[in-house]
Amino acid sequence: MPAFHEVLFPLDVALGARGGPERRTEIVTVGSGREERNARWAHSRRRWNAGYGVKSLDALSAVVAFFEERRGRLHGFRWRDRLDHSSGPPGVDSLHEDQVLGVGDGERGSFQLTKTYGAAHAPYARPIAKPVAGTVKVAIDGAAMGEGVAFDSDPATGLIVFRPGFEPWAGARVTAGFMFDVPTRFDTDFLEVDLAAFAAGEIPSIPVVEIRP
Repeated sequence: MPAFHEVLFPLDVALGARGGPERRTEIVTVGSGREERNARWAHSRRRWNAGYGVKSLDALSAVVAFFEERRGRLHGFRWRDRLDHSSGPPGVDSLHEDQVLGVGDGERGSFQLTKTYGAAHAPYARPIAKPVAGTVKVAIDGAAMGEGVAFDSDPATGLIVFRPGFEPWAGARVTAGFMFDVPTRFDTDFLEVDLAAFAAGEIPSIPVVEIRP
């Protein structure tokens, strides 16, 4: 089975990339002209072109080395989305109560990190599988819990596990704040680099796509 490498794509290149979330919607127009719409995917999938972030030959060389070590599309890696990599608003430090993970029942000891988008009409809860180690903050009914004391977080899965005796009591609101990366892979097995065109300002195409680890 292909491995997932817990390594971050070169950050200076990722911060200059272009891309965003993609949805897959099936639309059927019936005889009356009305539409029937159906979401094919429960979760969005993000895509980027990292070529826009390559500004120097050193950066391009680093990406080629990273590509070779991942064996092209074979192995996954972490990607930092410059727009969306925190539980809170852009540019604001994450807080213990940024995101609601669930409600305790006195027995449940594990909660998956999630980030919710929207509120009024159809909020979307996005599972977060790759939190940044050391950034996870958890609270129970607003009281901050200590990592390594009351709970443990897995940076490879995004799972929060409370230690025995610290399980949230019935009705307790479990919240969290964190930074996170996106699990991705290259979406090509061939990097076509024309150095003459690159010197003239043309970007190489370096497609990256989100995966489910």
